[in-house]
Amino acid sequence: MRIFGFMLILLLGVANLTLDRRLPPQNVKGGLLNWTTLKNPAYAIYCISGITTFLGLYTSAYGVSFHVPGAPIQAGIPNDFAFYFIAIANGASAFGRILAGLLADRVGAINVMCPFIVVAAIMTFVWPFVTSQGGLIAIAVIYGFSCGTYVSLLPAPVMSMGAVGDVGRRTGLLLSFAAFGALGGPPISGAINSATGGFEGVGWYAGGILLFSVCLLLLTRYLHLGKLAGKF
Repeated sequence: MRIFGFMLILLLGVANLTLDRRLPPQNVKGGLLNWTTLKNPAYAIYCISGITTFLGLYTSAYGVSFHVPGAPIQAGIPNDFAFYFIAIANGASAFGRILAGLLADRVGAINVMCPFIVVAAIMTFVWPFVTSQGGLIAIAVIYGFSCGTYVSLLPAPVMSMGAVGDVGRRTGLLLSFAAFGALGGPPISGAINSATGGFEGVGWYAGGILLFSVCLLLLTRYLHLGKLAGKF
């Protein structure tokens, strides 16, 4: 993780120093993060959904079962193969990201994210009870694909939740909130695993919070559109 962190610092540092503005800078009020955007109920709920989704998203198939020490052995998987699940999930995620963009153009980002988060939740409920290598590979593929759709589409709904000139700060605030979920999810799952001595409780926790996140996304769509269904 430290190596990845230093790589990101280097690459993003070069990008920030060499990128050129497309538009001239503007004097905007509110500083780096525009907290007034939270007065938009749809945006506020969407930010909360970012926290809750990441609380569960990175604590299931490849976030917990293949990172917690001893998990591969408990699942009946050799240690020398267990680390491949990360690559399998990430590889499937790439295809999910591509398909997500194509579908979102037609039906809307949230309308694509919701069903795939439900699929991820189902996989999260299932994986603690699967002990075969082939079964876990299938879960990693389906789960990774589903996660890829959400991660790639996460910033998309923000575009229509305010002025175009402020979309950068809205996106930054959303991702700042989501970071708390990504940081808090694995320790919570680890605590559940330690307390229960197994992964069943972790699966119920992570899957349940993912389904709760779907409810928040549907509420976001309703608040933004003013109706239960529509492209968003």
